[in-house]
Amino acid sequence: MIRRRADGDLDALVAVLAEVHTHSGYPHHWPAEPASWLTPGDLTAAWVAEADGAIVGHAALCGREISRLYVAPAARGRGLGGSLLRGVEREAAARGLRPVLEVKATDTSAIALYERQGWVRRATERQDWGAGETVEVHRYEAPHRAAPAADD
Repeated sequence: MIRRRADGDLDALVAVLAEVHTHSGYPHHWPAEPASWLTPGDLTAAWVAEADGAIVGHAALCGREISRLYVAPAARGRGLGGSLLRGVEREAAARGLRPVLEVKATDTSAIALYERQGWVRRATERQDWGAGETVEVHRYEAPHRAAPAADD
């Protein structure tokens, strides 16, 4: 189940984020304040994925950028990442936005998800992530989709 994020979800989301970081290295640098990282200043809206009564995933819309998208390792393969992505896409479309996202070039599982969902790579660049670290990042744009029906 995908639903809007509530303030009371943050502790569970931080715990899931820690699992993801240990398993997959996302986020690249562990934030000093993970709950604040999940709630950036430009946050438009955020969603959580639930499975078997537990929070297992998250996605955010920040302006027109999809961000903070992750699913617990044990919950992967159930379509939750795609459901989160499509939910954020719908919200962006309702706001008249065509969303974009960035992903590290080495995050092949995330790239596979985006490309399965029809997202198109528009650019690749090297970014300075501090302390002399440079990371290659792909920028993706959402596919053109028909506007959702009023009763969707």
